[in-house]
Amino acid sequence: MTCVRLVGGIAVVLWMTLRALAAEPPAAPVVAIKAARLLQVRDGKVLRNATVLTQKGKITAVGTALPIPADARVVDLGDVTLLPGLMDAHSHVLQEYNPTLSEDHNLALQIAEHNAAQRALRGVPLLKEYLHAGFTTLRDLGNAGVLGDVALRDAVNKGYVHGPRLLVATRALSAVGGQFGALSPIGQQLVADEYVVVTGPTEVRRAVRQAVYDGADCIKIIVDTPPRTLAPDELAAAVEEAGRMGRKVAAHALTDAAVRMATDARVDSIEHGYEASDETLKLMAQKNVALVPTDYPPEFFETWVRSIVGLPEAKRIKAEAGMRAFALASRARLTRAVKAKVKIAFGSDMYYRMEGHTRGQVALVALKNYQAGGMTPLAVLQSATVNAADLLGLGKRAGALEPGLDADLIAVPADPLADLTALDRVSFVMKAGRVVLGPAPLP
Repeated sequence: MTCVRLVGGIAVVLWMTLRALAAEPPAAPVVAIKAARLLQVRDGKVLRNATVLTQKGKITAVGTALPIPADARVVDLGDVTLLPGLMDAHSHVLQEYNPTLSEDHNLALQIAEHNAAQRALRGVPLLKEYLHAGFTTLRDLGNAGVLGDVALRDAVNKGYVHGPRLLVATRALSAVGGQFGALSPIGQQLVADEYVVVTGPTEVRRAVRQAVYDGADCIKIIVDTPPRTLAPDELAAAVEEAGRMGRKVAAHALTDAAVRMATDARVDSIEHGYEASDETLKLMAQKNVALVPTDYPPEFFETWVRSIVGLPEAKRIKAEAGMRAFALASRARLTRAVKAKVKIAFGSDMYYRMEGHTRGQVALVALKNYQAGGMTPLAVLQSATVNAADLLGLGKRAGALEPGLDADLIAVPADPLADLTALDRVSFVMKAGRVVLGPAPLP
């Protein structure tokens, strides 16, 4: 009897062992991506006849004479330059405004006509447009309804939706009224769908905790919607509470006073910062507060104004002049920021529907515009790769083509250091080891 039990026990163990071995998935294949050139964005060096090896969504090796495993899947892209996937640190992928309406009217209509689920679904094609333009990471900074951005991010993470990696802020913290203009008492009920109104440090701390509980990857605060402005103790509370919970703070700040106050509070980034003075920019550099300029060239705004159907000629001329002056002032601010050695991270801040352009193409217009502000082509690319990765807390995960980082790669023709318009012709995109544009997707 004992012998029978022993034999039976051995048989069970053997059966379980064989079953476990059979259930083990096959080893993940190595993918070798070959190209004529590879740009190392940290120092601007170009590797010739480069190869990038990837496995399980990670880069395992980068070089010019790498041994390629016999069973590797080779993707030979030929005469192109490999770059890290681009990052947009200030996007709004759940918004698509009508350019013929004011910002206030558009925002009110977004809330009144579309629930969070509808807005999240509308973001799906916009994510694809970003991805196909070469953006593999986005930070979405609010105006997404109540948790629509969280739902969209989670759908991307679970593979339900194909798009760039998303970091989301949920509703931004703001003073009374959010970023709306004057609203009637009934209209003011719309504010809570887009913003968490805070008064005093205690409410700020509560709002930060709620945002993190709701799934926020970062905290967005509206420092000023002139003349409404948060107070210094409120900003300090936001930064302290967010830091305690491992979240970075992005501060929408327009006036010099607002930028200075947010910098003193040691936020992680100033969004826009249009009126920042030289002294404030120097302070930002000293405190390692990044600037996310959301700038476009004058010609882009002029084309935009001309596309508005039915706009009277006198208003068109006035609008073009105003937008041109704004664009040139923004460019001058960026030039001063570069001179002050402020770290620049790229952000497009586009939420309008632009005929003839995908959302990703519009973002590239903003990125290339940085060169007109005095940045070298390498510095422009760094703003959308290593600088953005550091700002978003992804420096150890993405932003460069280096072993151990996510396999986020794009390919463009020619040399982008010689001509940034090469970015307009992205021919290959890989996100986390998955080919999403170019040769047939790898299984």
